[in-house]
Amino acid sequence: MSNSERIEQLAAAIAEEVYIDIAKWHLYLNDAHLHRPLAEKFYAMLLDGVTSADVAKVLNETAIAIGGGKREIALSDLIPSSCQNRLLTILQEFEY
Repeated sequence: MSNSERIEQLAAAIAEEVYIDIAKWHLYLNDAHLHRPLAEKFYAMLLDGVTSADVAKVLNETAIAIGGGKREIALSDLIPSSCQNRLLTILQEFEY
């Protein structure tokens, strides 16, 4: 299986399970078009093993424009802790 196929599989897994929560409204990362860029970032880290610190670092460094670009918020502030934990589990499952 090629790297691009594995990235697509990882992106699909992220898209199905991880969401942004705003006022109890859930926007899944595929709807926000964020699943593929995150999969590409995390895929490169899988060989070394991904930790919760790695997940936090990537999500903190991923700025999301809101209000038509008036402001940016770190993705880590928009994804609930339970989804961040699920993201870590997904990534760890892809290590094997």
